[in-house]
Amino acid sequence: MNRRKFLKIAGGGGVILAAGGVGFAATREPLGAITAWKNVGALYADPMRRALSYAILAPNPHNRQPWVVSLKSDTEAVLSCDLDRLLPVTDPFSRQIVIGLGCFLELFSLAAAEQNYRTEIQYFPMGEHTEQLDQRPIARLLLKKTEVGLSEQKHKTEVTGRTLFAQTLKRQTNRGPFDLDRPIEDSALQRLRGAWAGNVEIGTANTGALLASLRVLTRDAMWAEMATPDAYRESIDLMRIGRAEIEANPDGISLKGAFLETLYMVGALTRESLVDPTSSSYKMGRDMMEKGAMSAMGFVWISTTGNDRTAQIEAGRAYMRVALQVSAEGLAMQPMSQSLQEYAAMKPYYAAAHDKLVAKPGARLQMLARLGYAANTGPSPRWPLETRLKKS
Repeated sequence: MNRRKFLKIAGGGGVILAAGGVGFAATREPLGAITAWKNVGALYADPMRRALSYAILAPNPHNRQPWVVSLKSDTEAVLSCDLDRLLPVTDPFSRQIVIGLGCFLELFSLAAAEQNYRTEIQYFPMGEHTEQLDQRPIARLLLKKTEVGLSEQKHKTEVTGRTLFAQTLKRQTNRGPFDLDRPIEDSALQRLRGAWAGNVEIGTANTGALLASLRVLTRDAMWAEMATPDAYRESIDLMRIGRAEIEANPDGISLKGAFLETLYMVGALTRESLVDPTSSSYKMGRDMMEKGAMSAMGFVWISTTGNDRTAQIEAGRAYMRVALQVSAEGLAMQPMSQSLQEYAAMKPYYAAAHDKLVAKPGARLQMLARLGYAANTGPSPRWPLETRLKKS
């Protein structure tokens, strides 16, 4: 979403709400608005809109919510990307944006299965995008009623999907420090590695030299991004600082809490201070990033055999399932893929990440995230509320 409470309706269509029509302006506390997520899908009788009302809760880079949906019928739609919501500095080829669109497609598929519909998704029906995204659609979506009499394997797959779907409203990104006294069991990581079966590899680590080196790598890559003015400014411009900004603009990166909001209100925390390396705000941000990275009790990463757009979509679908499985395990997760980004300052970290985590020639790391148990149990809210509908 861009910086307004409601999106303009592309072509005079409408909007799909994820939360029963209750917006953040309806409450003084943004956390109070989260309770309305329990009503997700309740406004819609047709399977397409109901599934889409869940799909727009999918994780996506910087919460840009780049999806635009053209409804063809109650069982057919076309997904496109809003080219005004890209991240040209930190994501110059829109690889991460496409991964986010893959997350959208997988959550859509899981939501449809919950209604006893199976999905047929055709990627790039007018041709696959190359180095840059364009106006051509990302995917064509079809819903078909599930047949009676499923095979044992298909039944097992659907049961697994529904178990994961139950985590949709619980899944969240946790940017706080993790509990250093709680190790992650190998069995939990094994289930993460099995969350997706396709042309995607999922790797994990929770002990030893690899864990220690990934803590340092992710910390140093974040620090390098902070030290790159254009890259860091891209994130700062998308920060929503305090309750009022979060309610007014439920997109971007939220900075919340009484302490930060007080600093913001008295002028001690500003966007300019956040990008000034000599300021206390900048140093505080750097310290917070270090505490997060160095408290990682495990990592999960996703790689593909190539790096075309289809591989990126598949990586996003796998990441969506991993994120839901993380929630089912009672774990917390934060994407930390700065080292995988394709701009000049990241070249040494990109090389180091691939040296550590990729064995096959030509394989491409797509996502890297830290894992652990939350050091506190407070919620870390997500802010995607709407998607655009384009009149056919």
